[in-house]
Amino acid sequence: MSERNDGKVVWITGAGSGIGAASARLAAAAGWRVVLSGRRADALDAVAAQIAEAGREAFVLSLDVGDRDAIASARDEIMARWGRIDALVLAAGLNSPRRRWADQRMTEFDDILQTNLVGPTSVIDAALPQLRAHAGVAVVISSYSAWAFNPIAGVAYSASKAGLGQLTRTLNAQEAASGVRACHLCPGDVATEFLQHRPNVPDVAAQAKMLTPDDIARTVQFVLDAPSHVRFDELVVSPISQT
Repeated sequence: MSERNDGKVVWITGAGSGIGAASARLAAAAGWRVVLSGRRADALDAVAAQIAEAGREAFVLSLDVGDRDAIASARDEIMARWGRIDALVLAAGLNSPRRRWADQRMTEFDDILQTNLVGPTSVIDAALPQLRAHAGVAVVISSYSAWAFNPIAGVAYSASKAGLGQLTRTLNAQEAASGVRACHLCPGDVATEFLQHRPNVPDVAAQAKMLTPDDIARTVQFVLDAPSHVRFDELVVSPISQT
């Protein structure tokens, strides 16, 4: 356990699977106390059990990032239990197989923007006083498609992830004096269950060439563990097969 991280608290959304779960396990192993949030309580409980079995600290606060009241209540519970929030990892995400103007559904468009853009904004806003108090860091899990246009990413997904770039830039520009840092982390293709949202799900051979959730978790941990005077504004991580 790192003495530097001992006692620090990281709040992770989308923590029940994929990048969020991998980031939670690695942060706990590095000495962070971990708050696990997401919509699937059973999946969050499984991650919490893995962390507990390793002798680390984690607890579950199930919520939908589209519910601001739930976010505020979760923040208050974190403060009541551990008294601080030092970092955020915002990994909750959503997409749809209907990704073209010709077939998209506006109800799905609203849900995707709510989860991918409004949700992270709401969590940052709720936690910002604590991030200011502890020179905290927010790792915003975005997408390669926010860095380089990807025609298959979809209308709503592309718009929401591009918005995250501006979200992190404004946070860094306006909160630098408080010591708050944000990283716009843009992964390329990652082999997770999120691939099931694609119109054509990649086969096993294609997924074997992709990044793993642990690859991105190591990048997240690199950002979390950086000294407080160091900021990574944007990181792009891609498999060598990415085109």
